[in-house]
Amino acid sequence: MSTGTGADSAPGHTSTTTTAASRNSMFSSLKIRNYRLFATGQVVSNTGTWMQRIAQDWLVLSLTGSASAVGVTIALQFLPMLLFGLYGGVLADRLPKRPLLIATQGAMGLTGVALAALTLAGDVQVWHVYLAAFLIGLVTVVDNPARQTFVSEMVGPAQLANAVSLNSANFQSARLVGPAIAGVLITAVGSGWAFLLNGLSFAAPIAGLLLMRTRELHPVTPQPRAKGQLREGLRYVAGKPELVWPIVLVGFIGTFGFNFPIWLSAFTDDVFHGDAGTYGLFNTLIAAGSLAGALLAARRGHSRLRLLVTAAVLFSVLLLVTAFAPGFWLFAVLLVPIGMFGLTVNVVANSSVQMATDPEMRGRVMALFMMVFTGGTPVGAPLVGWITDTYGARLGMAAGGLISLAAAVAVGLVLSRVGNLRLRLNRHGVVFVPAVARRELARAA
Repeated sequence: MSTGTGADSAPGHTSTTTTAASRNSMFSSLKIRNYRLFATGQVVSNTGTWMQRIAQDWLVLSLTGSASAVGVTIALQFLPMLLFGLYGGVLADRLPKRPLLIATQGAMGLTGVALAALTLAGDVQVWHVYLAAFLIGLVTVVDNPARQTFVSEMVGPAQLANAVSLNSANFQSARLVGPAIAGVLITAVGSGWAFLLNGLSFAAPIAGLLLMRTRELHPVTPQPRAKGQLREGLRYVAGKPELVWPIVLVGFIGTFGFNFPIWLSAFTDDVFHGDAGTYGLFNTLIAAGSLAGALLAARRGHSRLRLLVTAAVLFSVLLLVTAFAPGFWLFAVLLVPIGMFGLTVNVVANSSVQMATDPEMRGRVMALFMMVFTGGTPVGAPLVGWITDTYGARLGMAAGGLISLAAAVAVGLVLSRVGNLRLRLNRHGVVFVPAVARRELARAA
């Protein structure tokens, strides 16, 4: 189940020496020119994406006054992943990833420009935002597994864990800047300009993809079209416990624990009576913690089961504690560790799954991972939004934390049975879960 060195090594890992070098070099993947181009383009478009997310949520809240409506918007954006996510993975395995990404990034840019035109013209309605969210979700069905698996083609297996962590750090760095810019723009000139800048920002990743040296890539041979490829992917995952349990855990946490647009907009509006700037501040604080979590993951250079379970438990407990924080600044400060442990769950599960997957299956496996992680949002977001509207922001956030905690504990207990895990005290008196060799999980399954 766990990945790392020695007995826990995943497919694609190199020697202990290489892993140790990766651990000691936080930014080692950036030495690769193609990945530098990719990362540069992504930080620009990710900044625009976060600007649009904040503007989108605030626009819907302004038009409707309802946290449930924000939940519906989020649900529509992730519904395509739930419905079609596995098919997106099949396409990612069949098609060359670089031209595919050029097409998907261009489509998302056009969607942002169209929404900007409607908003700046004063004609935007809630259903326009719903439609734009759904269209972005459709494109993401293909873009996400293609982008996730293209990382290994740029950096090779030895740097994969580091590159996955830096991708998350890239995304969270943009999250630090994007909400702050969006808050200023919304307050000063309205949401439309945030949508426009997001649409234009996709020119950067497209340029980066076009400038890459294809001879320096590590291409995976596209899989020929054949019947049963989707079922083949599902059977592959079902037969590998080291894939099943991280996917199950992130599924619950993604569905019920990552509903921050709903909770933060409700706390901003109903509890602390703030404005778009306050909402942007809350998102920035979560991003600061997430960035720290991503950089720590890049420093480690490996992913272990005990870290995944521990981070999931701490994330869930923090949600419960923060939900009942009595003051503004205590609530705000607690968002930082929430971001750190939430991002740790995502990065450790993502890199564990990628490194445990054969290259020719990676698109389908990562599509399933993202379908479970984000595709549960159409179920979780409306439910959490309804609880938040009906019982208040505090109980809404607490409900998400409680469900996430129950899932983390349950998965930990299951793993303790199938993998013979035991809780132990180290010499400092800290409880930990020893990592399990993948062969032990395979025998237990």
